[in-house]
Amino acid sequence: MRFPLLLVVLLAVAGCTETAPPRPDGGSNGTSIVLADRDEPATLNPLLGYGAQGVSKIYDGLVEHRQDGSLKPQLAADLPEPAADGLSWTVKLRGDVKFTDGSVFGAEDVVATYTAALQNPVKDRFSTLKSVEQVTPSSVRFTLNQQHAAFPHLLVLGILPSEQANPNGRPVGTGPYKVTEWKKGDRLLLDANESYFDGAPKIKKLTVVFVTDDNQRARRMQDGEFDGTVLPPKIAGQFSGRSGLLVQYHRSSDYRAVRLPAANPVTGNAGIRLALNYAANRQGMIDSLLDGKGTIAYTPVPDALAEEFDPTAKFRFDKTEAARQLDAAGWVAGADGIRVREGVPARFTLMYPLGDDLRADLATAFAADAKAVGVDVQLAGLSWEAIRPRMGQDALLYGEGSPFDPDLMLYDLRGQGSPAADAALENGRKLIDPAQRAVAYKLFQQAFIAVPSMAVLVFPEHAYVMRDSWNGYQAVVDPNSYGALAWGPWWNLDKWEPK
Repeated sequence: MRFPLLLVVLLAVAGCTETAPPRPDGGSNGTSIVLADRDEPATLNPLLGYGAQGVSKIYDGLVEHRQDGSLKPQLAADLPEPAADGLSWTVKLRGDVKFTDGSVFGAEDVVATYTAALQNPVKDRFSTLKSVEQVTPSSVRFTLNQQHAAFPHLLVLGILPSEQANPNGRPVGTGPYKVTEWKKGDRLLLDANESYFDGAPKIKKLTVVFVTDDNQRARRMQDGEFDGTVLPPKIAGQFSGRSGLLVQYHRSSDYRAVRLPAANPVTGNAGIRLALNYAANRQGMIDSLLDGKGTIAYTPVPDALAEEFDPTAKFRFDKTEAARQLDAAGWVAGADGIRVREGVPARFTLMYPLGDDLRADLATAFAADAKAVGVDVQLAGLSWEAIRPRMGQDALLYGEGSPFDPDLMLYDLRGQGSPAADAALENGRKLIDPAQRAVAYKLFQQAFIAVPSMAVLVFPEHAYVMRDSWNGYQAVVDPNSYGALAWGPWWNLDKWEPK
């Protein structure tokens, strides 16, 4: 256990903070809640990437995902309707919605938001969107440059008032909560939107405290500062059985993988990539690092996508096969046990974000498995500011994934060395028939196994510790965006009620 070792340091840190800790446990009547998140958002603007997977608390999209991952209308009056040729989608809008600044929601806000989206950092997500136009005062039409079956899933983008639809716009939405103060580097304070069209939340105040380090969040949760937080499964398990607390585990589509850059002479080598996939002891990682709370991953497609998931697309744990792949690719064992090919040692750096215990542990286990077959992986725990400039050259232990539609998380994996995988992803995007799309994504998984571009390791369950003071919790399969301001146990916080 790490807690006793950190006690003195963490109490000192807590004692030095200039901001008094917020009062947890809902105050006197359960109408406030204090949650701790690992990562602070870089922005609260949807055009810059905030709330990309919906349930952002501040904004609503035209549609939202249900508990089972299906779509439901949100600011839309009905689900989007496709044209016969699949090249446009028409959306009818609700007429009873206001923004938190009091202005009335309408078609002009949708047009302004999506027009701005095509010119700002989220534009890559909308690469198939050609234009958006107002059809009537209560409907809009999205015109595409190609068929895109998953396009309605992108319409969870938070809608801004037309006058705020720019990169510098204020965080004004139609959502169940509104921002009252953002103390950057510390916390975000939100109040309930009493005029919310779907009913005013019973929890009136939401405070989100940002604590990067997993152990610090655990200690502060233990000390009673928070009503809930996300933790690695091994740490969360230490709260099991404690009076007044619940430990919840969510299945996830949030895969953990070692990204192997093609530009690096070692990680870009096909033999190295195959060998590392055979050498990785995925079940051992789940047993020892996740306390069994996770699922083995061989490709980025989770079993939550039941129709598209191919259970036969897998690597066996086989160090002998890993060695054979390295031999065949010309990597010869050196005197120090590290393989060499044409004078280049089989050595590369694997980065992971500081403070993320699970990624650090997975990186360490992966490095040990690689070393056993003659590949030297040098670990580097770094800040994201240090990681980003090096992502094209050094390997990264990262997370990604969505349970809503495979196109949302797979399409960007094109161009990694497998024409067959690229063709399958193109077909999966363009095909409309669900059965044909499922075939395309199963072909992708088989192509990925033959020519892997990374080593996908596990789908960890997301672990949460929370105070047992409210009703309304509903379990979901989490995407890679989770926590107080996204998916996770608080995805439907606006529907919770004090016990």
